[in-house]
Amino acid sequence: MLDDRALNRALLARQHLLTPTREPVPRVVEHLVGLQAQNPWSPFLGLWSRVEGFTTQDLDAALLDRTVLRIAVMRSTVHLVTAADAPVLAALARPVMRREITANADRRAALAVVDLDHLAAAAGAHLREAPRRTTDLAAYLARDVPTARPADLAAFARAMLPLVQVTPRGLWRRSAATTWTTLDAWVPAVTLAAPDLADEDALHRATEDVVLRYLAAFGPASVADVQAWSGMTGLRRVVDGLRDRLVTVAAVPARPGGRPRELLDLPDAPRPDPDVPAPVRLLPDYDNLWLAHAQRTRVIDDAHRRRLQTPNGRTPAAVLVDGRVRATWAIDRTRTDGPARSRRTTATLTVTPLEPLPVAQRREVVAAAEDAVRFLADDADAHAVRYAR
Repeated sequence: MLDDRALNRALLARQHLLTPTREPVPRVVEHLVGLQAQNPWSPFLGLWSRVEGFTTQDLDAALLDRTVLRIAVMRSTVHLVTAADAPVLAALARPVMRREITANADRRAALAVVDLDHLAAAAGAHLREAPRRTTDLAAYLARDVPTARPADLAAFARAMLPLVQVTPRGLWRRSAATTWTTLDAWVPAVTLAAPDLADEDALHRATEDVVLRYLAAFGPASVADVQAWSGMTGLRRVVDGLRDRLVTVAAVPARPGGRPRELLDLPDAPRPDPDVPAPVRLLPDYDNLWLAHAQRTRVIDDAHRRRLQTPNGRTPAAVLVDGRVRATWAIDRTRTDGPARSRRTTATLTVTPLEPLPVAQRREVVAAAEDAVRFLADDADAHAVRYAR
């Protein structure tokens, strides 16, 4: 029977957060089944925390040669995924994204006057001609549906089609408006080689493969956990069909007197000793480490999770101390006045603990934060760390 600490160490080991990996960036992205990438800088820190010797140029190169790309997949959120994974993950996410637009009350007026299939065909043809900014795509689609809000039409296109956010957006220190094209236009050879998920058997096999890969990166886990990570529903039948390839472990009940939870796992997946030390790690906002389970007590206390919840679902950047979210962090920049040549920019990373930490842990947090601020603010003239009490 595994308690939260044992589950925590299993998760950290699979996430390369106990010991950094030396694997190349695409292999790491593949193993993690993508990294959250709503904010373009987030995958850079996520990889820096997991990959020994990682540099921003490593990810830039993979984005520029289109080995990896940014696309909306799990939970209909933008992720950094490998080009090889993108067709399958996007296809599995399509029903989730369509369900979201039809359930959105604010967009019902637009849905009433839009033929979604016609809109998808028009948007796809327009984007295959050349990548377009969101506002340009919206304006183009509004020519056929002038009674709908253009922003709604662009959102429908995003839900109906696998759309890639093209570079230079997503590159380190390269600011650019969100610009889209279709997946088959961005990586045509990869798309042609992808399985035909219109075939029910191929779709089932692809879903099974993704479930197994989820367990390799996030297990042990329950069916509810897989569904929380993916946004998909009805996975009980898929998971039950995999039981002869999995092992069952029991999780300590969340409440005294409760029943143990059944979790499933790959037989040879790492489950380290719960007492293995876990170094301090700074993670980006929306990191899947603490979004990939229905029950998240293996990485964050319920009280802390409720405290950090916001109405719009925004997730702060987190600090792992002994493997758990025990602080948040943010960077501010200040610039001195005076002639241009003498101006200096100072980047200050502020750590805000969620609970009092022992002196030794505070020192470890500050040391990790000093490394992180130099990485994240590599264009600043000076760096500082502030520990908020």
